[in-house]
Amino acid sequence: MANILIIDDSKTSRKILRNLLEANGHVIIGEAKDGKEGVLKFKELKPDITTLDITMPVLDGLEALKQMIEIDNKAKIVMVTAASQKSKMVEAIKHGATDYITKPYEPEQVTSMIEKSLK
Repeated sequence: MANILIIDDSKTSRKILRNLLEANGHVIIGEAKDGKEGVLKFKELKPDITTLDITMPVLDGLEALKQMIEIDNKAKIVMVTAASQKSKMVEAIKHGATDYITKPYEPEQVTSMIEKSLK
């Protein structure tokens, strides 16, 4: 079981992730609708794992990732993005992301990625 922060500008995506993760015994300790809000909640809540969308308003996922890694260089951050953004995924991994999931994703992908990140 992990305490998870979900950062995504899509309310629907946040709800799908929340339902999926809670059904697998995880606790959603917070949600944010953009990178700036996400970084503030990350700092405040200190989640075990953060799911982070790349394309968001105010502060995109890559910039939010960089700020979160500065706050905690051992942070477990799983990027969530469209399959068409492979180059951004490579960049995210270089900047410290634990792993990534591409949309649309299968529920099993998400649960196995979270379990893998916890190890």
